[in-house]
Amino acid sequence: MPKKTNFPKLNEIPRNLWFVSLTSFFMDISSEMVLNILPLFMQNVLKVPFLTIGIIEGIAEATASVLKVFSGWLSDRLGTRKWLAVLGYGVSALVKPFFYFANSVGAIAGIRWLDRFGKGIRTAPRDALVADSIAPEHRGFAFGLHRAADTAGAFLGILIAAFVVWKLQASGQQLTDHTFRTIVLISIIPAFLAVLSLAFGAKDTAVQKVRQGPKISFKGLGKNFLVFMVIVGLFDLGNSSDAFLVLRAQERGLNILNILIMLAVFNLVYTLVSTPAGALSDRIGRRTLIVAGWIVYALIYLGFALAKNATQIWILYVTYGLYYGMAYGTAKAMVTDLVPADLLGTAHGTYNAVLGILDFPASLIAGLLWSGAFGWKGFGPSAPFFFGAACALLAVILFMLWKPQKSQITI
Repeated sequence: MPKKTNFPKLNEIPRNLWFVSLTSFFMDISSEMVLNILPLFMQNVLKVPFLTIGIIEGIAEATASVLKVFSGWLSDRLGTRKWLAVLGYGVSALVKPFFYFANSVGAIAGIRWLDRFGKGIRTAPRDALVADSIAPEHRGFAFGLHRAADTAGAFLGILIAAFVVWKLQASGQQLTDHTFRTIVLISIIPAFLAVLSLAFGAKDTAVQKVRQGPKISFKGLGKNFLVFMVIVGLFDLGNSSDAFLVLRAQERGLNILNILIMLAVFNLVYTLVSTPAGALSDRIGRRTLIVAGWIVYALIYLGFALAKNATQIWILYVTYGLYYGMAYGTAKAMVTDLVPADLLGTAHGTYNAVLGILDFPASLIAGLLWSGAFGWKGFGPSAPFFFGAACALLAVILFMLWKPQKSQITI
């Protein structure tokens, strides 16, 4: 008989959970306002080549992913969760105003990378602060509440950006310099509210045990984990930054306002699907759900490659939320199923580091395929999506052929 969910009473929800959730709510309003239109600003206003956009986005995401591996351990060593998280949020908030003054690709790249540096620093200690602040039997509820606040902030941030676009340039096809800088100015307010909420609202928790430094190694993790990482790595190589999906949407005829509304609906679909999909993976197995999610991904990317008009792109991007909800977090959850409990830290550190590093070549390849380099003009806007679909389908085939061994093999 399934265990009944034990929700805490309202007065039992700790202060830290409320303020950490509020912090994420404010920061996601700010980030989603700016980062979703940043690729359009680079292309429409600064005329940055697609390859360069791929490099900027790839390094940004790799920076955040790899730093997450170390920041949790660092918070243990320093004996603080709160202030390391405040530092991370503070970095992202402090660099945000510089987007307003940025007039070159170098400036945009530097600001983008510093913003992701802040994200990489804050994520693990923030999550540890949530876990340390509530009883173990209520942690599922705690992270669910935090995730809901995070998603609500993202949804609201996109809607605010859409409202500004509607007021300043109506149905304009190209993002204007004035619209972008206006949105940046507005985004500064929730960014600093996020920092203030955490700094003055949350209380630090005592670190009970200092963990060993994060390890990035395949040694001792078993053949199952090694094969899994090869297959997931192949999929991730075709999973370039979503900036290319936004740029493809514009290339197929969507105006800026429609792109932002499309992104808002995508976030809504992702939110509605992710929780029941996670529960479903416990019933039908993570392999089945990952395969289903990757097939959806492959079909969507194939659709992006073949799409003829804006309506098709709009439908495809909204459906893209199904992949995020089905497989985005499930692959990470499968790591726990493949390795012994005493090696979970090493396994998750290795998983995050490898995929974080692959974020860079994935976006670099997408940019090269789209527009080429050094006189070569590339294969055109459809090419990155054909490549992504092919990688996903090959990963599906390998995943279905792979038969994990019952016992762990030390390698």
